[in-house]
Amino acid sequence: MTREIVLDTETTGLDPRRGDRVVEIACIVLEDYVPTGEHFHRYINPQRDMPPEAQRVHGLSEAFLADKPLFADETVARAFLNFVGDATLIAHNAPFDRGFINHELGRAGLPIIDDIRWLDTLALAQARFPGMRNSLDALCQRFRISLAEREKHGALIDTKLLAAVYLELRGGRERRLDLDAQTAVTADGPVKSATAHGARQRPLASRVTECEREAHALFIERELKGSPLWAALDR
Repeated sequence: MTREIVLDTETTGLDPRRGDRVVEIACIVLEDYVPTGEHFHRYINPQRDMPPEAQRVHGLSEAFLADKPLFADETVARAFLNFVGDATLIAHNAPFDRGFINHELGRAGLPIIDDIRWLDTLALAQARFPGMRNSLDALCQRFRISLAEREKHGALIDTKLLAAVYLELRGGRERRLDLDAQTAVTADGPVKSATAHGARQRPLASRVTECEREAHALFIERELKGSPLWAALDR
């Protein structure tokens, strides 16, 4: 199975090179485009103030984050790397999240994640819908994905929304069912497909009884008065 990680971060601002830090990180696992239920979620103490404009976006205050672990803590940085493993990381506007994650990993003295491992859903959306609004909100509305649970930009809810958007960008909800496989993956788990029972017999054995054949022949003779065209095929 293909394992992918949908990821989102919340931060104190827009540029880690100017002192902005990650304050929340969330990941969920997809296997063959289906969420497995596995997730990674941490709030993080940024060791700095929270700008009001950033707090308005995600609702995380300096007071709320004061007792949370640092990114460099074992329960965050190494736990995150262990969770994602070698999977592809999927993010909306991936360069933003990649820049912050790699900056934090570098500060912690840990290896950064190569650019080739990141997949940008914003780029996928721009290729599919050129010239249109392609924010996460806009894509959810376009694909009729409910935003009812989302009051602010929280990393965990945004990963769930992005996973649904990513599925649509990759071909839609029909990707949940692969009828070419011996087992098909649905939102509720694996189920056996028709092909799991072996090759279908060809031609199929007739289920018409001899009495039904005789009744049909009498009907043809009585109603059609003559030899029907298909009778020649039996000769």
